[in-house]
Order: sequence, then C-alpha cells, then structure tokens
Amino acid sequence: MAGRLLGRIRSFIGQADLMLLGLCCAAAAFGVVLIASATNYTGSPRYVVVQSVALLLGIVLYAFFSFIDVEEISQKWKWIFGFNVLVILLLLTPLGISVGGNRAWISIPGFPMDIQPAEIVKVTFIILLAKQLSYFQEKELSSLRSVAAYGGHFLFMVGLLFAISGDAGSCLVYVMIFIFMTFAAGVKLRWFALGGGAIVGGFMFAWWQDLIPGYMKRRIEVILDHSLYPVDEGWHQNRSLIAFGSGDWNGQGLFNGIQTQQQSKGSLPARHTDFIFSVAGEELGYIGCVLIIVLLVAIIIRCLIVGKNAKTTMGSLICVGIAAMLSFQMIENIGMCIFVMPVIGLTLPFFSYGGSSLLTMFAAMGIVSGVKMRSLPDWLRD
Repeated sequence: MAGRLLGRIRSFIGQADLMLLGLCCAAAAFGVVLIASATNYTGSPRYVVVQSVALLLGIVLYAFFSFIDVEEISQKWKWIFGFNVLVILLLLTPLGISVGGNRAWISIPGFPMDIQPAEIVKVTFIILLAKQLSYFQEKELSSLRSVAAYGGHFLFMVGLLFAISGDAGSCLVYVMIFIFMTFAAGVKLRWFALGGGAIVGGFMFAWWQDLIPGYMKRRIEVILDHSLYPVDEGWHQNRSLIAFGSGDWNGQGLFNGIQTQQQSKGSLPARHTDFIFSVAGEELGYIGCVLIIVLLVAIIIRCLIVGKNAKTTMGSLICVGIAAMLSFQMIENIGMCIFVMPVIGLTLPFFSYGGSSLLTMFAAMGIVSGVKMRSLPDWLRD
C-alpha cells in the first residue's frame, strides 16, 4: 500500500502540470492574505481558516483529478447528467438557503461551509458538453439535429438553474462557456449570428415589457449613468471606485485600508467576496491589482496551452471550457469593481472567499492537469 502511494506521488511529480499547480497555489495564497485583511475588522479568524483549509483540500483534489480519466468517466454520461440535475434540485429541499435574494446555496448542518451547486455543476457541465461536441464533430457539428442536441442540453441546464435559484450571474457563466466551447469546436458562424440575434431581441423585448426585475434593470442603468441610484444599486460600486482612487499605485498598505478596515456603513461592502479586488486596489494599489491579473491570465493561458497540445478533441474542449469559465468570471468581477460591468454576484476566482468555489477551481485545474498527463508520450506515462 505504501509503495503504491509512493509510486503515485512520483508519477504525479513527474507527469502532472506542476506549473499550473504553482500558479493556482500562488493565486489562492494571495487570496487568503487579502481575505485576512478584508475580514480583520470582524476580529474572527473563521474566514481565513475556512479558506486555508479549502486551499489545502484543493491541492489534494488537484492531485486526485489529475489521475482521473474524465473521458473514460464521461462514458457514464447519463449518470453525470442525473447528478447535475439532482444537485441543482437540492436547492428546493430544506437544505437550500437564500443569500442576496437568490436561492443558490446549500447549507448542511455541521458542515463548515455552504455549497453552491452552480459551482460544482459547471465543471461536470463542461465535461458533458465537451463529450457532445466531440461526438458530433465526427458527424455533422452544425446540422440542425446536432445543434438541437447540445443546444437543448445547454438551455435545459441554464433554465433549470435560473428557475430554481434565480442566479443570473452563474447562468451567464454557463452561457460564456457554451459560446467559447462551441466556437472552438468549429460550429458555423451562422448559428452564433442567429443565437446572438435571438438573445438581443429577447432581451430588448423583456426590457420594454418590464419582464426583467426592477433591480436588474437598475444595475444595468447605473453602468450607463453612475449618478443614478447612489444609495441603492450604485452604492457598492461607488465605494469601490473610492477605494481604488485612494489606493493609487502603491496602496495604503496591507491591513491599513481606510474602507477595508472600517466596520461603518460607509465602508466597502462585500469586501471579502465580490469586491476583494477593490481591497487589493485600496491596500496594495494598482501594482497589487496588476499582479492579480497577471496570475489569473497566466492560469488561463496555461489551460489553453494544455488544450492546444491535448491528445483528443474532448480533452482540448474541456480545457477551453475551463479557460472560458475563468476568463469570464475574471473580466466580469474586475469590471464590476471598476464600475464598467453590472453587479451580478460573481466572485474573483481563487481570490474571493468561498470554500466551495475554491475547491471547484482546484478540481477543474486538476482535470486540466489530467489532460496534460494523458497527452504525454506512452514512455513518459509508464
């Protein structure tokens, strides 16, 4: 048993993507430091402890999923699809709780962290979508029948998630994953034109018919005019801009940010979750923000490099889907913090507080590492 474990460790060190693991650990450790500062005013170490434990467990998950052949597991696609539906349906049980107006979390008594089903399911969704796209590539990827199959899968999952949770932010992540993966697979541009037109037309119709909730409309309006709703929908982002402005290039110093360290109503809201990037802006300045962006972009590029060198189409598409997930969340969260994107409740990957989010990210990166391992020549894998 010990010899087998030692062999696994040697295999992991020799074959896994240690560069990707190092980048992920650096980003997550940086995030723990920012969370420590952002929650310092509470006087409780709980947030730091939970995030640190999640980081350690995340490394274990990374190693575990590096050895998992997701393409082989995807043969049981019916079970994976059933798992996805079941996890989302758990939100309807007494375990489901509402946070910020969305019933998007599961709270298990005695468990130290809440679980967000959308975080877990988006990884298995990527795997199933990659399997579908690689399957239809061997037939006719852009035929009406093929598009109806993988498009129907996408619409069903997004519709189910939104109908139960009301979490528009998470649904948008699924939309971007679908767009990037289908584009990378080679779906003809006419389908993107049709889909884009349908989305824009449907959105405009819903806007004019007042089918969009008022708070969502106001979050979009305030992006176009920052003077609107200064104490309501625009409050968070106005405080965020003040934090960035006061941080300048070098920042006010870790644990010294005026807003970050205050508990008053005028301080930076959601500072350890949605607006962790604003904490970096205030305390570490633009230099700290650039470092965050560099780390995340490096992780995304590494995923794409692994995807480019993948041995199979499915492995390549999985890497593209995970890179798309990271890219959109990074752009949306940073855009939200600098007041150019609406607030939709998306956290900054690896940096924002959230145990289930961090574990999901490390599991996804482990899958990328597994794709890299199985792309090596046989003599390197023996």
